[in-house]
Amino acid sequence: MLKINEVDVFYGNIHALKNVSLEINEGEIVTLIGANGAGKSTLLKTISGLLKPKNGEITFEDGSIAGKVAQAIVKKGISHVPEGRRIFAGMSVEENLELGAYLRKDKQGIREDFEKIYRLFPRLLERKKQQAGTLSGGEQQMLAMGRALMARPRLLLLDEPSMGLAPLLVKTIFEIIREINKTGTTILLVEQNANMALSIADRAYVIETGKIVAAGTAEELNQSDQIRSAYLGG
Repeated sequence: MLKINEVDVFYGNIHALKNVSLEINEGEIVTLIGANGAGKSTLLKTISGLLKPKNGEITFEDGSIAGKVAQAIVKKGISHVPEGRRIFAGMSVEENLELGAYLRKDKQGIREDFEKIYRLFPRLLERKKQQAGTLSGGEQQMLAMGRALMARPRLLLLDEPSMGLAPLLVKTIFEIIREINKTGTTILLVEQNANMALSIADRAYVIETGKIVAAGTAEELNQSDQIRSAYLGG
């Protein structure tokens, strides 16, 4: 579904991604784990068109998307839930969700998707007229995910969805991620909570200082002593 081949990305003179290659098959949850500053968010931003690669190729469903503008990439079926949620604080929950569907013209489909989002996130239905900036951190994360789903993505990019959340809410968010995947959405998950990420992923990649240093099934990485000592606390 998504193939990244030998991609290099620079921030000025800083070589942020170095010859990165990975692929995601339709229907999978693939997780990317690594320390802070390893290049995880940079990779998601490059896929979604917020950063342009200097070299390499990114193919989504057999068409090149490397260097395309973000709007065109959303239209092709990729939605990005950024680190820090980036909701529109002064707008209502409902208005934030409407913005997620801004490229769509199918009014009936949009109405149906509102209902789906509210079923998936009942808390958002209770707060639909509330200003998004007044929501709790967990509710804001749900809103950011709901907004991305309103674009009807085939591939959902999730950047640190558990960041700053209480353990109970983390569990809820990961259950919802699994539920989204079951409905047919492929997921690329960037997550510092490597234990949780590997518990729901099919496959995983490990990134260090801009390079992919390990890859395999989630189970294989979970059982690797090297990965356990570096990322899993044991």
